[in-house]
Amino acid sequence: MVETATQPGVVRLLYGNQDAAQEVSPVSNQVLYSENESVATVTINRPERLNTLTGEVIDGVAASIDRATENDGISAVVLRGEGKNVSAGYDLDAFLENSESADSEIWDPVEDYRSMSANVGKFMKIWECPKPVIAEISGWAIGGATDLLLCADLMFMASDAHIGYAPSRIYGTPTTMLWVYRVGLEHAKQFLLTGRPIDAETAFRIGLVSEVFETDELSAATQREARRFANIPSNQLALNKLLINQAFENMGLRTSQMLGTFFDGIARHTPEAQRWADDVAGGKLRNVIKERDRPWGDYGQSGS
Repeated sequence: MVETATQPGVVRLLYGNQDAAQEVSPVSNQVLYSENESVATVTINRPERLNTLTGEVIDGVAASIDRATENDGISAVVLRGEGKNVSAGYDLDAFLENSESADSEIWDPVEDYRSMSANVGKFMKIWECPKPVIAEISGWAIGGATDLLLCADLMFMASDAHIGYAPSRIYGTPTTMLWVYRVGLEHAKQFLLTGRPIDAETAFRIGLVSEVFETDELSAATQREARRFANIPSNQLALNKLLINQAFENMGLRTSQMLGTFFDGIARHTPEAQRWADDVAGGKLRNVIKERDRPWGDYGQSGS
């Protein structure tokens, strides 16, 4: 499927030789929502910023999930990013601009927790949606993007894509904390203690993703699988999803998320993190990212 904007509120869907225009009411300029037969597609639409997450993006994704949930004609949802990358995580410029200044002497942990918990609640709408949600992982899924995407029921990944929680090295902890529940103790420690990115082959081997496809086949394969859910009664899908999710909630998922969200605030307010944030706010984002990743030789950096 290829989506191209034709005029405000219209997205043109091209399937091979078929050309069909479909009315869409965008939730925001940064999130596109479309419905085609039984599938709702939610697209993060900030390719010029690597689809990084802003408040508008997070609100738009949550509202789109609500919209798909309320439509009885929708059987499944696809969550994706426009362009080459699904999402490079939080937009640090916007995040720092909307939070207290990095050099503030006063940090209110309760206010911080309240703010980040609101994001977690919006991410978890994907988990709570009674319909299957497939995350389409293209390019890079980094940091806060994994907090969002790991809430999906299935993850389909491009063969050249990578997933990683780089803030493990400085400035964060996973807030939805689904890593350990999806990949187990050993792999969660392997990738969260180091922040190393996970390539598609490894992601499939450790059970983090359901399927891997060539990049040019990813969207079509994801849509094809999403359409198949129309052959199963919606109540049956909802019951099975609820049952599976409840098993993980019984293992303490919500408590893990509470701690992950609180620890995330602490991790962003250590002396080291504050100096790091000062450099980011001072326009040195590329430099601090490069220095963070240089010893590991990943995220496009060369090892030293």
